[in-house]
Amino acid sequence: MSHRTMRDFLAALEKKGLLRRITRPVDRMWEPAALAKWMYQALPEEKRFGMFFENVKGYKIPIVTGALGANTAAYATALDIEPGEINEAWVEACRNPIAPKVVDKAPCQEVVLTGKDVRLSYLPIPVWTPGKDIGPYLTTNTVTKDLDTGVQNMGVYRSQVRDETNVISNLAPGRQGYINMLTWTDKGKVAPIAWAIGSPPAVHMATVANLPYGADEIGIAGGMMGEPVRMVKCKTVDLLVPADAEIIIEGEIHPGETDMEGPFGEFAGYMGPIDRRPVVRITAITHRKDPIFYGYTSQMPPSESTTIQSLTNAGIMLKTLRYDLSEITVTDVFIDQTFGGLLAHAIIAMKSNYPGHSKKVGRLVADMSPIKRVTVVDNDIDIRDHTHIDWAMNSRFNPARDTVLIKDVYFPINMDPSVRSQTTQDTMGSKVVCDATLKVDAGTFSLPPREIMMKALDVWKEAGLPEFEIPKRAKLRIDNS
Repeated sequence: MSHRTMRDFLAALEKKGLLRRITRPVDRMWEPAALAKWMYQALPEEKRFGMFFENVKGYKIPIVTGALGANTAAYATALDIEPGEINEAWVEACRNPIAPKVVDKAPCQEVVLTGKDVRLSYLPIPVWTPGKDIGPYLTTNTVTKDLDTGVQNMGVYRSQVRDETNVISNLAPGRQGYINMLTWTDKGKVAPIAWAIGSPPAVHMATVANLPYGADEIGIAGGMMGEPVRMVKCKTVDLLVPADAEIIIEGEIHPGETDMEGPFGEFAGYMGPIDRRPVVRITAITHRKDPIFYGYTSQMPPSESTTIQSLTNAGIMLKTLRYDLSEITVTDVFIDQTFGGLLAHAIIAMKSNYPGHSKKVGRLVADMSPIKRVTVVDNDIDIRDHTHIDWAMNSRFNPARDTVLIKDVYFPINMDPSVRSQTTQDTMGSKVVCDATLKVDAGTFSLPPREIMMKALDVWKEAGLPEFEIPKRAKLRIDNS
């Protein structure tokens, strides 16, 4: 069962040594983000940790970042599962969603600020690419609603702080938040919007999932938690938000009110373009009595946002392939941790039942997702081991025979830096499927039989040689020798 609150999760993370408290005073305008950048750029995945900045200059509210997506171990801790259980946990949560429960009183509304008391400078909102971003940005869960159906959506849309009571939200055309907004503003109505900061971890993870329009992220989060997510009605807008969140910001989008948003450091590692986006008038800030400000750190991958999106969407993709598209021989899915909503490399492990089966699955992945590169391998390959993947590509992949190019792919709002246009014309991208499954009998593995290898392992130990854990790559090879 996933942790019910962000603070429960942070306590569990700290107990595992995966959270570091920084007591030195920090300037929200550059230090938290720059320190987080060093962690992701310099430390190997297994040594990363969440950052808890206890002493933010000019504020009583601490800043936390990197905790949800420091690494695979931190992500698994957020959901209270083992790292190897992540994909299957998402499969089960998607297949067994639990509807939310609406409550009247909520921790996130212990303190309510409205009217003249609303000031965005009240919160320690960081600058995430110091020296390049235009200013502070909200980087958290964003709640919108379809006027016609009443169905809510939660996604992550960066929002630029323009002044004390207004932000410019990157509700980009084509995304669900933008579509929801139009159901209001196209009819001349004011669209409600809210930001939930420091929600239960399962809510954060489900929010980044690539789901069909109208799918319920909160129900899937409930499935992950094993209980309903508690929701409460906002104070000034008609939306439901996670009751156990740390901070809620409420706002309204008035028809026709836009401003220029950006620049902002994006997931692919480049500064994003400036474009016109909706202005949001902030109507309320509510929070716990002793709130924690949580923000995703993104920009140059690997980052927190790319780690979270990769790990979440691999499980969602596995569920879709197996249970929605009936590809039951797919055994595992991995998405590289530079994934930020698109452009990633997905690796699919499966058993091919007929000629062309693996290519078909590769095309399905390319068609149903924003993934840019798809590699399909047999299920005797450890898809999280770069060495094993390279071996499969070297020994089972014939480029002329096993490559599928998919041309004329549209990537919205110039998000692919490899085709980003400096003109007003859109430049189309492409995708590639590499079928690295075994298609011919290449002979037996050049390893001794299993019984000899295991006997040699006993000799290794008797000789006092260094201890090691047998890698999955080696187990798979030895079992097939």
